[in-house]
Amino acid sequence: MMKVIIGKDCGNSPKNILIQELTIALTKGDLRSVLDRVTDDIRWSLVGDRLIHGKAPFIAALQDKKNDQALELILDHVATHGRAGAVDGRIRFKNKNTQGFCHVYEFSNAKGDAVNEIISYVIEIKEEPA
Repeated sequence: MMKVIIGKDCGNSPKNILIQELTIALTKGDLRSVLDRVTDDIRWSLVGDRLIHGKAPFIAALQDKKNDQALELILDHVATHGRAGAVDGRIRFKNKNTQGFCHVYEFSNAKGDAVNEIISYVIEIKEEPA
């Protein structure tokens, strides 16, 4: 079971909650929860790696990620404004590796009930900051 630690100011609006829940589902590999929150024409840019476009390739990429075995997800910040939002934090894995990440989300409309683009910046963390 993955432990989730959420910063105190993260869930203060419906859009913040949507991308917070989407980030948790992405990390867990919870396909059903992810697919309920993205559009059919989803674009996912894994910066420095690849661009995934469309629901079928997106699902395939998520199924590959399911084997990562995250033990802990720490969400430091969740912020939204207009049609955009961002989440940053760290993921600790069973193999003892830690990644720092920032996901930038674009909502499909001003209401913010679905995401049509994700830009992910991910780095390996050698040592935790003091």
